[in-house]
Amino acid sequence: MSEMLTIRNHADLLEEEEHHSLRGREFGFWLFLMGDAVIFALLFATYVVLSGNSAAGPTSQQVFDLSHTAIETALLLVSSLTFGIASLAMDKGHGRAVILWLLITLGLGLGFLAMEVLEFRGMILQGAGPDVSGFLSAFFTLVGMHGAHVAMGSISILVMIGQVMTKGLTLPVRSRLNRLGLFWHFLDIVWIGIFSVVYLPGVM
Repeated sequence: MSEMLTIRNHADLLEEEEHHSLRGREFGFWLFLMGDAVIFALLFATYVVLSGNSAAGPTSQQVFDLSHTAIETALLLVSSLTFGIASLAMDKGHGRAVILWLLITLGLGLGFLAMEVLEFRGMILQGAGPDVSGFLSAFFTLVGMHGAHVAMGSISILVMIGQVMTKGLTLPVRSRLNRLGLFWHFLDIVWIGIFSVVYLPGVM
């Protein structure tokens, strides 16, 4: 009987240590996210200052295609929704549903990246590369940084799909999925800012 109590106490201690470790990681993640928000705020400020500096190169009205950007926006917004559904499935313990919705989210994220690459390629072929003017340098830096984050998020989703398949919905896996979900929704918010600050004023 005493041995059983000892084993149970040991298991409780391990679980308590795991919770404490995960809380520390979650705090560290929030610090990372706040630092990332500061970086994007600086990039937004730089773009606003340089947006009128097109030099002898093309202006935003000549290079921006709002219909293309609207499709990108729809892909990213829907991907945020599908990630939310994956999170709900995780709360219910439905591992297969989590994998399915993460795969859909990944597909939408990759579709967004493909459209962004096509946009950048088209602009460069038109002679609107990042080396042409301050406006274009700021544009490629801001939007490219967001795209790099989406690429990192997509890789992370792929990793989490593998973890759910191999480890199941354990406490550490759930914690990583929650943090990844916050990161993905953060990218959604940043993109709404890009759409509102960069693209909409650029075509008006």
